[in-house]
Amino acid sequence: MNITPDSIIFWQSGFIKVNATLVFSWLTMLILVLISMRVTRQLSVRPEQMSRWQHSLEVIIETLRSQISDASLQAAEPFLPFIGTLFLFIATANFLEIVPGVSSPAGSLSTAAALAICVFFAVPFFGIRNRGLGSYLKHYIEPTPLMLPFNIISEVSRTVSLAVRLFGNVMSTSLLVAILLSIMPLFFPIVMEAFGLLVGLIQAYVFAVLSMVYIASDMRSQKRAKADET
Repeated sequence: MNITPDSIIFWQSGFIKVNATLVFSWLTMLILVLISMRVTRQLSVRPEQMSRWQHSLEVIIETLRSQISDASLQAAEPFLPFIGTLFLFIATANFLEIVPGVSSPAGSLSTAAALAICVFFAVPFFGIRNRGLGSYLKHYIEPTPLMLPFNIISEVSRTVSLAVRLFGNVMSTSLLVAILLSIMPLFFPIVMEAFGLLVGLIQAYVFAVLSMVYIASDMRSQKRAKADET
């Protein structure tokens, strides 16, 4: 039993490896690109002319916009593309597990770390865009320069916790489903697959919301610092 898709090697030449994590990550991106092309082929602003694909997209976008607004307490539009992409990628990757022989790339620590690193860089990106480079860097040494190492450690620890949480939850769920299906393959396959899909969707939601919370909390701390200055 393979615990992580990193251990499944499809092709190797010297130190170059093409494992399941890489293949299924590209498969996930390909599926998202094809779906987006299909959904946006005939967009309409009139509800009666909208396709079922567009209706589904509208529901997803409105749900994401609402959740982002609730988590950030501000307009969702600046964050929607980034947070929405995180959610859709993780959710689609986890849904792929219903296909026999396919493993979710989110169950790989390397994929989880890559997504967490994207959040790590997104925090200063939105912070700098909100207040400028100088003001953003200044909040690392407030209220005293002695806080600089602690603020840096806080940023790094948040990234590590995001990666480990996503990897651990997705991997453990996949492992649990595989074990139960091997023990009782005739009784619970549909139930356990549905359970795996539900947990995969929840993990995508949790990762996206936590990412938004980290970005929003950083921006709120900057606003408080600016208010103190005035």
